[in-house]
Amino acid sequence: QVQLVESGGGLVQTGASLTLSCAASGRTFSSYDMGWFRQAPGKEREFVAAIAWNGLDTYYDVSVRGRFTISRDSAKNTVYLQMNSLRHEDTADYYCAAQWRGKRWPPLDDYQYDYWGQGTQVTVSS
Repeated sequence: QVQLVESGGGLVQTGASLTLSCAASGRTFSSYDMGWFRQAPGKEREFVAAIAWNGLDTYYDVSVRGRFTISRDSAKNTVYLQMNSLRHEDTADYYCAAQWRGKRWPPLDDYQYDYWGQGTQVTVSS
């Protein structure tokens, strides 16, 4: 069992930076690929970024590539999403999720994930 708790969301202006954190409980954090998804009001949840269980692979949606960076700290059982050059269209609830490492890579679809956090809200004012 893995519990995920996101933090770091908030209200920022266009062009600003923000770092989201996702703290995981449990001793098997390093066995999971981790992903970030987001859901804007009135829209479906969409994939943002993922990092492999060993930290050696990352994957980004084209909409955030070059602006967002996903990373993980196994000592702290935490995955991060550094978001730079934020745009109004990045406004959404952001969720982290965990997928057992033996599944398909990259984990682009939400049904691949085993555990989800409750989300943190990011609002980018234009």
